[in-house]
Formats: sequence, C-alpha cells, structure tokens
Amino acid sequence: MGEIEASRHNGGKILGTRLRHRIGSNRVKGNRTVVSRFSGAILRAMLVMGVVVTPSVLISDVSMDARQMAALVALFAGMLTFVEYNTAAPSLIEFRDAPPFNRVRLAMLFATVFCLSVMESGSAGANSLSALVQAIGHLIGQSMDFPYSPVRLAKLMLAESATPEQVQAVRDAAGLAYLTSLISLSVFVILLKSGSWPLRDRVFNVWINLPTFDPTAGDLVDRLERDGRINIALGFLIPFIIPFIVSVTSAGINPDWMTASQTLVWMMTAWAFLPASLFMRGIALGRIAEMVRDVRRAQVARDRSATSRASRVF
Repeated sequence: MGEIEASRHNGGKILGTRLRHRIGSNRVKGNRTVVSRFSGAILRAMLVMGVVVTPSVLISDVSMDARQMAALVALFAGMLTFVEYNTAAPSLIEFRDAPPFNRVRLAMLFATVFCLSVMESGSAGANSLSALVQAIGHLIGQSMDFPYSPVRLAKLMLAESATPEQVQAVRDAAGLAYLTSLISLSVFVILLKSGSWPLRDRVFNVWINLPTFDPTAGDLVDRLERDGRINIALGFLIPFIIPFIVSVTSAGINPDWMTASQTLVWMMTAWAFLPASLFMRGIALGRIAEMVRDVRRAQVARDRSATSRASRVF
C-alpha cells in the first residue's frame, strides 16, 4: 500500500509539473504573440504615416498650414492602422492576415506618391533626381496620350482656361501614376500565379481577412466570384467614369487648383490607386473562391472514399 501511495504521489507530482510547464509555455507563446502583434502594428502605422507626409516633406513650396494638415491626417491614419492591426478581432482592413496583399498595395501607394512628389519638387528647384523623374513622366505621359486613353481623359477634366503647361503637368502626372499602378498590379498577379499568395504555410481565415464580407448570405463561392467580377469591372471603368462625370456635372476643374503641387499629387494618386486596388481585390476574391471550391472538391472526394470503404466492410 505504501508503494502504491508513493507511486500515486509521484505520478501526481509529475503530472502537475508537466501541466505547469504546459501552461507556462502557452503563456510565453501568448506573450510573444501579443508583443509581435504590437510591434507589427506600430511598424505599419509608422509606414502609413510616412506615406501621408511624403509630399509635404519632399515638396518645398508647401505652406505651413498644409504641412500641419498633412501631419494631422498622418496621425489619424497611423492611429487607425495601429488599432486595426493590434486587435485580435478585425474591423475594416481587409486581407490583414494574408501577406503580401496589403504590402503590395502600400508599396504601390508609396511609389506613386514618391514619384509624383519628386516630379513636383523639381518645379521649385530641379535636381538630378527630379529632372530624371520629370523626363520619365513626360515620356510616359506623351506615349499614353492617345484617344480614349485614361491619360487623355484625365486631361479633359481640366477647364478650357488651362494653359498648355498645366495640361502637360496633369498629363505627365497621370501617365506616371498610371504606369506605377500597372506595374504594381503586375507584381501582384505574378505573386498570385507563382503561388506566393496566399502563403501556403498559413490558414486563410475568411472572417479575419474579409471582415465586411458576410459568408452566410448565400453560397460563398458564388458571392466571392460575383464580388470579384464587380470589383474588376469597377477598376476598369473608374478611370473613364470619373472624367465623364466631371465633364457632365461642371465645366471642368479649375486648373490653378488642380495643378497645385500637393493637390496634383494626391488627386493623381487616388485616380490611379483606386482602380488598381479594386483590380487587386477582384483578383484576390476570385483566388479565394477557387481555393474554397478546391477544398469542397477534396471534402467530397474524401466523403465518397469513406462511403465506399464503409460499403465494402458491410
């Protein structure tokens, strides 16, 4: 009896020690996850803030009020990004746990803002970099300025009182921004086709990566494919719809206002970034629908195999 009680006591101590070790390791992993999420949220917030203040930093003829406004917007965007990425539950930002989707979009946004800001900074005092970017923008804008092209339609948004220099500034900025968006979209398609998105070592969670998408309203695959087609169609049509709306509702945009340095940078960035972002979202939704369809096919094949094995047994 004494040996049995001793063995039970020792077994309890061993189990208790293992349980404490397991709890301790889980706590360490949880703390590491929290720290990693916190540091990642801070880094993303700083990157977003850097993108927002880029024009006011690179362009010298920006007023103090405009710089303060840019700093305020950057602070708000950084806080929103930090809150979104620091919480476990998603809210607004899509594909939060499916890199490098958002990284490609942020890189596209930064590249567009940086190139346009460098090009506009040359108007105050040209240097070698700004002169190079201006030459590239002029070449791209001239080559993409053909009838019914997005660049030609962007020029038509200006009022008739615009000078040739103002028209050229809008054309060069539109061409450079549109080329940057096309390159970024091509990079994402290459990553998609090469199997780098979504990453194979991660489980794709629809709820986390698509917080505004309701997967219970109808068939998931059909809704993903439908939303993907709608996003691709909108991404194709927006560069043509916006100039048409401007020309119909007004006599054109005031060229003095539109060709102001920061206004031109952000207007052309939004004009090129929004369609490309919708294109990327539509392609991503189509990819997710394909993944869900493959999972369903594999599940049906497993069920049929299990059914056939059970019928052979009985």
